[in-house]
Amino acid sequence: MSIFLLSSNVDSVGEVSKQNSALHLESRGGYSLSGDIKVSGAKNSALVLMAASLLTEEEMLIKNVPNLTDINGMAEILISLGVQLKRSSSEIYISPQGLHHVELPYDLVHRLRASFFCIGPLLARLGKAKIPLPGGCRIGARPVEEHIKGLKALGAQINISNGLVTAEVPGLNKKLQGTNVILDCPSVGATETILMAATLAEGTTTINNAAQEPEVQDLAKMLNSMGALIEGAGQSTITIKGVKKLYGCNHTVIPDRIEAGTFLIAAAITRSNLRISPVIPEHLKAVLEKLSDCGCSIKFDQDGINLIPGSIKGVDISTEPFPGFPTDLQAPFMALMATAQGKSKIKENVYENRMQHVYELKKMGASIHLEGSTAEIEGVHELKGAAVIGGDLRSSAAMVLASLVAKGMTKVWGINHLDRGYESIEHKLNSVGADIVRKEKSLEVEHFPIVGERAA
Repeated sequence: MSIFLLSSNVDSVGEVSKQNSALHLESRGGYSLSGDIKVSGAKNSALVLMAASLLTEEEMLIKNVPNLTDINGMAEILISLGVQLKRSSSEIYISPQGLHHVELPYDLVHRLRASFFCIGPLLARLGKAKIPLPGGCRIGARPVEEHIKGLKALGAQINISNGLVTAEVPGLNKKLQGTNVILDCPSVGATETILMAATLAEGTTTINNAAQEPEVQDLAKMLNSMGALIEGAGQSTITIKGVKKLYGCNHTVIPDRIEAGTFLIAAAITRSNLRISPVIPEHLKAVLEKLSDCGCSIKFDQDGINLIPGSIKGVDISTEPFPGFPTDLQAPFMALMATAQGKSKIKENVYENRMQHVYELKKMGASIHLEGSTAEIEGVHELKGAAVIGGDLRSSAAMVLASLVAKGMTKVWGINHLDRGYESIEHKLNSVGADIVRKEKSLEVEHFPIVGERAA
């Protein structure tokens, strides 16, 4: 498939934006929303697709890429490895022919957990890799043991010392060997790492207990367009027949199901009619079922979803790997339940430290009792504006959603997290009637709230 070079006025991606703790959103609640919101490409898909481009020497064009700090971070990592990269507003052109470095820089990896996706392609193509253990949101251990176990099963020799993962493929031909991998849990990251590495391995690889998420399916689709032989993506068993070479291709990233779900919850929490598009309904089945259960009417058109809220009542949710209720929408859904009629219970089963938003919602008047990873919520008549902070990406989104209905002004801090996963969230919400302004103030004159600070 032919690849075209982006126009000459497209610059290489600049350096990753530095965290700015003085940056915050000021949101006045109480406005009804109405209209259409456009969903960007899936961040969690785009990041791994960018890493997968390292598997070929030929040019790649990835379309529908969101403009996010995490995307910029991955772009900087690829450039540091010798890859040429240019982008327009929603397309990234990647020329990986010059790939020659195998060691990722600590300062970039520390800020982006998805950087670890590079280990599989580097081992498959160059036979070695050195990657510091990654950073990202502090929502739990999220260990890389499953990634490492799978790569070792493929024949890689791996050593972890002083926070550095050093990996090498033994032998003269530096080729990984097809094998049978059984994951202890259906980890999305481990499934994707093994999937990429196995495409250029000698022989056939089978991944059992594989993650079934849409992002895994999107990766397999692109790899097959590059010449890989992958069957079963989206099921619990994936089979990969190794090939000698992968080729360049054009690929369009799927819509971001988490962003879509966030905006559907925005419609529900403000009791407003909104149309969200583009959306692939099958990717949001568990979320749509819960929104329907709590009183929302949902209508589908060609590529969108219209949500019409009724009288919102409390419902219970329990997060699970796909096709269950996504952990990434647990915090936003809790904001909705804080305003619902009656009681609800939310249990987090995926990450052990993903309840950082509870105390912040309580600052706004929410009635929530937290016991371990289970929150019991009793809906309140009204939330009130407060100074709150999102300790991670999805808790930041929950604060924004709560601010839409809170009485008075809400100041949402920690939006460096928000910018990692939501493209221009305040502009999209303002376009349908919200009142959110991005501000920057000196911390010397503004009290900076602390994550987990208990509400009185």
